[in-house]
Amino acid sequence: MQLGFVSAILPELSLKQVLQQASRIGYDCVEVMCWPKGKATRRYAGVTHIDVANLDKKQIKKIASLVKQTGVQISALGYYPNPLVASPTESRFYVEHILKIIEAAPLLGLNTINTFVGRDQNKTIEENWDRFVEVWTPIVEAAEKRKVKIGIENCPMSFTKSEWPGGQNLAISPAVWARMFATIPSDYFGLNYDPSHMILQQMDVVAPIRDFSSKFFHVHAKDLKIDQHRLDQVGIFAHPNLWHTPKLPGLGQVNWGAFFSTLSDNGYAGAVCVEVEDRAYEGPLERRLAALEQSYRYLKQYM
Repeated sequence: MQLGFVSAILPELSLKQVLQQASRIGYDCVEVMCWPKGKATRRYAGVTHIDVANLDKKQIKKIASLVKQTGVQISALGYYPNPLVASPTESRFYVEHILKIIEAAPLLGLNTINTFVGRDQNKTIEENWDRFVEVWTPIVEAAEKRKVKIGIENCPMSFTKSEWPGGQNLAISPAVWARMFATIPSDYFGLNYDPSHMILQQMDVVAPIRDFSSKFFHVHAKDLKIDQHRLDQVGIFAHPNLWHTPKLPGLGQVNWGAFFSTLSDNGYAGAVCVEVEDRAYEGPLERRLAALEQSYRYLKQYM
């Protein structure tokens, strides 16, 4: 396994600076964010450390040189929109950019990209299914042609009022994953697994590692703390932001010993990338770098 982090937490740094910081701390790799140039309103979105829309031979050579100089690999290219959003125009924009990232990956010597499946939040999973098949079948076919693996993160994306009632990502549970992979069977369609989302949903964190081991393409390391007192006041149907907090690894309720033990027992040998979304570590760059340093020290013991 390789220990890395998600570059979204360092939006003001260049790719060179991100890789240099990773090397300084000791990380093996970085998942590099590839959002389209422009402003995004969602937290941790809109970060562009590689602009795939304007990737040319000069940029490809420069990126390869940075990787060689720092000794830090790129684990995957990341972009997390909602490709199944109700607006056809908006959906088409997201899909087209996902395809650009799939095209860019092999040019950079990479074989993995990470994203969301998406969801029309005002429809049930069943009502979303035909559209999921329509949108994602050609995306997976494009990935197969280029031998690029697509890791789908299991985040519900249902934290705020704007994402209710259904959330903005279908791929939230083992039941949905099993149906997804049966509907679109492909060796290039799998998971970017984040254990914190299972804690949020009161689900087993380690069982999916066993049950879907062949679909584990990439892993995020994020912890989560549930405020039981607050939950007792508002109930589980209230917006999750009212009763949960994303935390650095080791500061929440994920059993990281069991997590890494099960990963290794099931032959996972890929990247595990820290995703910093801990509000206590936001703010100045120095604070966010401290979060990456603390996460590295904690997780390295398991690797």
